[in-house]
Amino acid sequence: MIAYKNRLKETICERLRDTYPVSGPDIDINPTPLQSFGDLAMAFPFQLAKKLKQNPRRIAQDIAARILPLEGVEKAEVAGGGYVNLFLDRGLFFKNQLLTLGRTDLAPEDVKIIVEHTNINPNKAAHIGHLRNACLGDTLTRALKYKGENVEVQNYIDDTGVQVVDVVFGFMEIEKQSIADLEKITDKFDYHCWDLYARVAAFLAENPDSQERKGEILKRIEHGLDPEAGMAGYISRRILRAHLATMARIGVTYDVLPCESSILRLKFWEKAFGLLKERQGIEYVEDGENSGCWIMRLEDEDGKEKVIVRSDGTVTYVGKDIAYQLWKFGLLNKDFYYEPFLEEGGRTIWITTASPKPAEHSFGKASRVYNVIDTRQSYLQKAVAQGLRSLKYPDQADKSIHFSYEMVALSPSSLKELDYEATAEEMGRSFLEVSGRKGLGVKADDLLDRLEEKALAEVEARNPDLSLEAKTAISRQIATGALRYFMLKYARNSLIIFDFDEALNFEGETGPYLQYTHVRIQSLFRKLQEREGVTEEDVRKMALGTPPSLESLDPAEAADFWSVVLYAAQFEEEILRSANLLEFSHLAKFAFNLCQKFNLYYHRYPVLSEQDPALRSARLLTVFLTKEKLSQALHLMGIPVPERM
Repeated sequence: MIAYKNRLKETICERLRDTYPVSGPDIDINPTPLQSFGDLAMAFPFQLAKKLKQNPRRIAQDIAARILPLEGVEKAEVAGGGYVNLFLDRGLFFKNQLLTLGRTDLAPEDVKIIVEHTNINPNKAAHIGHLRNACLGDTLTRALKYKGENVEVQNYIDDTGVQVVDVVFGFMEIEKQSIADLEKITDKFDYHCWDLYARVAAFLAENPDSQERKGEILKRIEHGLDPEAGMAGYISRRILRAHLATMARIGVTYDVLPCESSILRLKFWEKAFGLLKERQGIEYVEDGENSGCWIMRLEDEDGKEKVIVRSDGTVTYVGKDIAYQLWKFGLLNKDFYYEPFLEEGGRTIWITTASPKPAEHSFGKASRVYNVIDTRQSYLQKAVAQGLRSLKYPDQADKSIHFSYEMVALSPSSLKELDYEATAEEMGRSFLEVSGRKGLGVKADDLLDRLEEKALAEVEARNPDLSLEAKTAISRQIATGALRYFMLKYARNSLIIFDFDEALNFEGETGPYLQYTHVRIQSLFRKLQEREGVTEEDVRKMALGTPPSLESLDPAEAADFWSVVLYAAQFEEEILRSANLLEFSHLAKFAFNLCQKFNLYYHRYPVLSEQDPALRSARLLTVFLTKEKLSQALHLMGIPVPERM
């Protein structure tokens, strides 16, 4: 559709150039609200009327006469106060859609894009909120790659932060354990640390004098001093492997894992600190509540002070993030060393290290950076961007994009589903927010396990003759589809209240409904091959040949057919819109609407039992077109496609 509209714009501009001051960007071409109005509508006569101080309807009438004949357009009509509605040549458009399947009209705009997402503190198990971050970041990555962009996926590991310090404190000061003792823990280590983290929070609240020891642990970890630094490294790496395994369950992976410990030990911060002082991006405070600190004054926050370096010399998150952001853009003139961390699906996930290694790989040096972090971090992300501006890097500051989103809560029924022992007060609420420090919330693996269990029960009821192995594999795919669609279908700045029954519904606006539609189409092609020996590849060749006549379609079927075809053609526009707005609820809604339109069409007009060859071919190719577009949409959302459901 993008290329089709661009050709229309070029031709229309050529026809109108001598009469009206128009160019391609002036001509907006959008779907009409009702099919009876036409297929595409142009509203630019209204803008011309303002410029020329003329009646917009008269301008529209003149334009409609001047642009015809127009290839691919059967007629143009003036509507309302000045709209020009286009009625497309359906046969030609359908043929064009079939011929261009597998191609893309999208083109890359950047040299390299970094998408940083997930970023779970490596101190305990991942929870449901982390799953939303990963789903959004991974979908953005897939959409950008579909567009042709060179994308590098990073998962920042804060292995020296206060959350890791809490767990180190818990093991060393409360449980009195060493690394050797930790190696003997055979149960799920990330779950063990989840419980310990909550215990530490309670312990510190009851024993405020222990904060001094915690501060000492933090400084020793930041300076790489053992045994504290060694224990922090062991804990963070072991939990990181658990996090990667959790994300792999929903099809999420990464290219490189930059570690905060590497940033500190390779003196990234010292280099950034020197630049900030040299270019007066920060200032030293002599007195007041921030006495002894280096602070940054935030321009869009009425000069509010943000501490970059504390009075004890430790660096805040913002300071380290500024150094990291400079490295991402290749502005620090320093690089990490890298070593393989994990082999996953035939590819290597790399991790940064401060120990010299052969330069096998190089990461960073992006022209655009997306940081996928929840809305609570908006203030800090503004501070990072301002840090770049104060260093005289305004372009990079503008291309440091905060992909923000709201958090995930749980419905009371979900709490019951997971055997969570909620208090009477919690059960009285409409939802429960996650709080790892308080030990509240649901671990991501527990959520996925329960989704798979419920999906397995549904698969067993529908397909009792399948092997347990096949049922289990299908249930995992359904669970992944249910979760990923649920995380995408709501606007990103809307709070999600997760509910199992809603997510796993096979008939609502859900991942399983989309998967079921795809399975239904696959079943048709399977039957076609079994009964007639016609493969899907044969149908693909048919699509590239002579298109079927649409004249045999009665008016009702012609309307339903056109509803599917015209809507499917908007797929790439939806990708662009979703990626540009960072709002993948648009893509999710597109896939759902496409499935609804197709299922209505398929219910009314049988394919395999149709005796009329022209009708059968038209219907079969409509099914094929839908399958191709739906497959692409599901892939971009990370929703796997089962063979059966």
